[in-house]
This record gives sequence, structure tokens and C-alpha cells, in this order.
Amino acid sequence: MLKIAVQKSGRLYEDSVKLLKECGIELNNGNKQLKTIASNFPLEIFFLRDDDIPQYVFDGVADVGIVGENVLLEKQKDIKLIRRLGFSKCRLSIAVPKAAVYNSIADLQGLKIATSYAGILQDFLNRNQCNAEIHEISGSVEIAPGIGLADAICDLVSSGSTLFTNGLKEVETILYSEAVLAANNYLSAEKQQVLDKLLFRINAVKAAKNNKYIMLNAPNHQLKNIFTLLPGMKSPTVVPLAEEGWSSVQSVVKENEFWEVIEKLKVFEAEGIIVLPIEKMVV
Repeated sequence: MLKIAVQKSGRLYEDSVKLLKECGIELNNGNKQLKTIASNFPLEIFFLRDDDIPQYVFDGVADVGIVGENVLLEKQKDIKLIRRLGFSKCRLSIAVPKAAVYNSIADLQGLKIATSYAGILQDFLNRNQCNAEIHEISGSVEIAPGIGLADAICDLVSSGSTLFTNGLKEVETILYSEAVLAANNYLSAEKQQVLDKLLFRINAVKAAKNNKYIMLNAPNHQLKNIFTLLPGMKSPTVVPLAEEGWSSVQSVVKENEFWEVIEKLKVFEAEGIIVLPIEKMVV
């Protein structure tokens, strides 16, 4: 049985549990249990503090963990990143008071910077040959300049509203982060086999989210043009319509190219365009 650690609360918990359920894994975490066993997959789930997950995976208490990439890099444990998962995206940035003059990293020279990510920040400062004092704190980092504890902060940013509320402005982005799947370096062959099955399901779910299924009607003389836009997984499916000279075309289009493709399809006389979500896609 493979043991996986996920965050016990918050957005990362919700997205992690959602992913497992989308992979067809049934789990019950009623009454906020600290661990549970999936009923239809050889998986035991531990619910832990995000900051503790790299240590648990390193120690082998958990075999794999879903954790923020920022935490994985900060803890510097000898575990391997298996897959980026595409959710819980944020950035680790340096922010200064709105009234402060800031032109470049050189303006951080000699400042006191409050952060919960001292390791990542120190590496950034070293790479940029900047000598600033790091004041390591946990929680409520954004209030540090306002109470005189620091001149600047280095903290996670999502929308930027928290910085704005506390009179700060973002001036340098150190790291773009998202949820990742990390694993212990010494998995047994049996556990590696279960992990491979889990990754197969995750890849199918993620491929589906990045693509849409599209159906349309088009005149036959435009099919070659339409095929250049809709290659599908191998090639589009084409079915003749009852109306002579017309066909129904079915294919897959990438989510990030969707609107551009639709506009071009209209130029090629496509009609009755229907776009559907894909639940799973095995490639």
C-alpha cells in the first residue's frame, strides 16, 4: 500500500482531495481524521501540516506527498519532485512599503527583510550579490514593515490584495510555485508500481482538463483547412451528413487555444459548433 501525505486543511487540502477523487479514488475523511484508507485503491492518506510533509516523505513515514513547491524548495529534503500538478499556484515575492523608492535589487542592499522562506530568499540574495538582513518569522509576515520589524517582506502572493491592504507593493518575484507530487527516493518495487498507477490516473485527469471535445458541421471543400486547426489526438473523426457536401467533424482542441481556434473555424464556414468538457483522456 502506498502512503500519501496531503495538507490537512486549506486550499491545498481541497484541491488535493479533489484530484484524488477525480482519479476515481474513494476516501473518507469524516470528522477530520488524520489518516484514512481508500476503499478502492491501495492508498493510505495522511493529513498533515504543509510544512511537515517533506520531512515525513524524507523519513519514509509517507511514501509520497502533495505539497507546495515553495515548501519543497525551502525544506531542502532529499526527496524527488515527480510531477507538477497545476493547482494552488502562487508566487514568492519581495514587497516594500508603497512609499518606498525601488528601482532594482540593489535597493534591497542593507535592508531587513522579514520572511518565512529564509532559505529561498538567501539563495536569491546570494545569486544577485545583495547583502540584506533576513528576519525569519512564521505567519503574519505582511505586517512586519508596519510595526517596524522589517523594511521589506518576502512572502507568498496570489491576488496581491493582502499586500495592498497592508500598504505594500510587490517589487521582485523570486519563485513561481504550484502544488507538486514529491516522493521518497527509496520506494519498494511494489510501492513504485502503485505510484505508477496513480500517476497514470493523474495524467489522464490533467490531460482532460487541458483539452475540450469539439463537434461541428462543415462543407466538404473546407475540411482540409479545418483539419489544420483540429488535428485531434491522431486525426479528426469525420462523418458524412444527410445533406450532400457536408460532414460532421469531431476532435479535441487545447484549452489555451480554444477561442483562437473557434474564430478560425468560423472563417472556414464551420457551423453548429459544440464544445464539451472531457472527464478523462488517456494518451
